[in-house]
Amino acid sequence: MNMNKNIKLLVVDDEKVISNLFYSVLNEKGYLVETARSCEDALEKLENDPADIVITDVVMPKMNGLELLKRIKRYYPEIFVLVVTAYGSIENAVRAMKLGAFDYILKPIDFNLLQMLIDKIICQRISSPNRIAFKDMDIEGHRFENIIGQDEKMFKIYETIKQVAQTNVSVLITGESGTGKELIAEAIHLRSPRRDKPIVKLNCAALTEGLINSELFGHEKGAFTGAIAKKKGSFELADGGTIFLDEIGDMPISTQISLLRILESGTFNRVGGTETLKVDTRLICATNRDLLNSIDDRLFREDLYYRINVVSVNVPSLRERRSDIPFLANYFLKVFSKEIRKDITSISRSAMNVLTEYHWPGNVRELSNVIKNVVVFCKGKQIDPDVLPEHIKQTVQDNPYTFTLPSKSLPDVESVLIEMVLQEKNWNLNQAAKELCIARGTLYSKMKKYGLSKS
Repeated sequence: MNMNKNIKLLVVDDEKVISNLFYSVLNEKGYLVETARSCEDALEKLENDPADIVITDVVMPKMNGLELLKRIKRYYPEIFVLVVTAYGSIENAVRAMKLGAFDYILKPIDFNLLQMLIDKIICQRISSPNRIAFKDMDIEGHRFENIIGQDEKMFKIYETIKQVAQTNVSVLITGESGTGKELIAEAIHLRSPRRDKPIVKLNCAALTEGLINSELFGHEKGAFTGAIAKKKGSFELADGGTIFLDEIGDMPISTQISLLRILESGTFNRVGGTETLKVDTRLICATNRDLLNSIDDRLFREDLYYRINVVSVNVPSLRERRSDIPFLANYFLKVFSKEIRKDITSISRSAMNVLTEYHWPGNVRELSNVIKNVVVFCKGKQIDPDVLPEHIKQTVQDNPYTFTLPSKSLPDVESVLIEMVLQEKNWNLNQAAKELCIARGTLYSKMKKYGLSKS
């Protein structure tokens, strides 16, 4: 079977001869090839049926290839982009790499080199656990165990999980609520030699001081009012496996002392019991608090902190990895459309723009809930901005110029800002120039320079 038939390439070039040449050579190699004669046409085709790899020329009328690259990386971060540039325009190649291009090809085209780059992309897709899989290929490439994400910050977490999973050291996972700390604990357990034993989870913030000791260490019959039978605690149930203590920062000081004992000796007593029990349990903790501040406030023991924090994993907030928002949104759309039995196939670019710009205080959990909500109320096959919750649309409207810098390059930032203001003013040059505090002629020159046009 020719696996190339499962890989779709989109070639973007305004010159028909060049476009046809690409089509002929790549089609003969067995790839699914589509061509576009303009960047606007390419974006339309991507919206209807995304490609796996885009090969684009730089110099084209109206929108140029670098602007197309920026839009692809914003709306379709899983697509790899190869940029074609003239030999005398190396600065375009450098800028393309800064904007997120996988690589560049110099004219005249060396198709052997192009094939090598495509092979390299395919290998990276297959070997990288954080990339979306090619259509119809049996590659579970969109997740790492149970974690969804492809941002560079997540790469580092994946590597940490792989290294720490084979050990028995205690792990402390920190981050805001809703970032997926529990999923990381599960991933560590699933990759560890303890995977065949249970992972027992306990939320320390959900229990009163009187109950938490019983839940952790168990109790004997008659130990307290209501203890009508002997009960095993979480540590006993997790013997040979892993115990995950969420919101460890909310654990009472008295319980922290008992936890410290079990970490030091592996032994404990049930509440109301005299028998010393020994267990072999791996400990993973999580918190959204700053435990060092809790130590200063005498709410957390310093000796316990260093016991549980042998390896630390800090999970970034969703606003710190905005490139994952389209990826996650489309993933949740697929999951909830199937669950709710609706045929919703896509999220419009305008709706995705709103989702990307929103600050997501509830992180991935909030995004999941929002997508589930819009799937319930969406009446068509595409999610548009009108079906998004009002508080999200209003927040973005109140902060129209909140965006993630494409790079530290001043021209890149200027290009993005100008385009945002033009869109805000519905491409009225007079109003946009006034908002930007520049002359209309200057605005027009900059639009021409950056290839900005109303598409």
